[in-house]
Amino acid sequence: MPAFDLPLPELERHRPEPEEPADFDEFWQDTLKDAAQWDPLVSVRVVETGLRLTETLDVTFRGFAGGPVRAWFSRPARSREPLPAVVEFAGYGRGRGLPHERLTWVNAGYAHLLMDNRGQGDQYGCGGDTPDPQASAAPGGPGPVVRGLLARQDYHYRRLITDAARAVAAVRALPGVDARRTAVVGNSQGGGLALAVAGLLPDLRAALVTAPFLCGIRRALDLTDASPYGEIAAYLAVHRGAESAAYRTLSYVEGISFARRAHAPAHFGVGLRDTVCPPSGAYAAFNRYGELTGADPRKEIHAYPYNGHEGGDAVHVRRQLDWLSGVLEISSSRG
Repeated sequence: MPAFDLPLPELERHRPEPEEPADFDEFWQDTLKDAAQWDPLVSVRVVETGLRLTETLDVTFRGFAGGPVRAWFSRPARSREPLPAVVEFAGYGRGRGLPHERLTWVNAGYAHLLMDNRGQGDQYGCGGDTPDPQASAAPGGPGPVVRGLLARQDYHYRRLITDAARAVAAVRALPGVDARRTAVVGNSQGGGLALAVAGLLPDLRAALVTAPFLCGIRRALDLTDASPYGEIAAYLAVHRGAESAAYRTLSYVEGISFARRAHAPAHFGVGLRDTVCPPSGAYAAFNRYGELTGADPRKEIHAYPYNGHEGGDAVHVRRQLDWLSGVLEISSSRG
């Protein structure tokens, strides 16, 4: 696939005005306040993984409306000092899988929480363990991105973003974690969740966002038919006349709006031939990142001109490791 979005010089200047509802902040404050009335942790259980250098816990925490959400929590074996924590969010259609699948962050010396995606896990990977009971009562198509699409209070991503914010509260309540040094990371849908959490929680230390979903949503729907955006287009092709309601709902989960409210230093990655999450969305979020907070967060973006949705892949992960190590070291000295 050749480059299909804006040329790089235009991407670097791309700052579209977000179409924000007037009650965006109130909506999310009320949603998170409701979820915060419960203590975050439900259960913590040691699991045997066969990995001698890693200790893993099967964690259940309370997410949206206090409902249970599963996660894997891992840390280097026999490490006793409080460690900085990385909360990771998985991609679209993937669940938390098996505890030995994602070891990069724990091998780098961090405590690592991998959140399950409610109502997902059946498209690829090794499955998930968290149902989405509210989905059955909301109109919408079978895919997560269109569940409850016509009403903001029913939308799947209201629940999933709330889960992601509560995952940070959960990891901070676990033993052996330095709660002052918490970072979020994700690719694709996970990148969109990391960006949303960065905009909702002012005390994060870092956000690592790669190929973020739900950024520049209207433009993405005009550019690509690839899933997940293609699922929205397919839904609206059947439900003619529902566009206004759908776009209003989507305005409450727009990543550019979350980015504007962020405080934490941020590290972005994007493939310029990405037809799944078009690069203009990532650049729009990056260019407006932190503009409403006055925090002047450190931020950088790495573009991969000949790559698609995979972006920089392992090369980018190495850049993330180097960057996060420096940011958390600086953050620790300031703490």
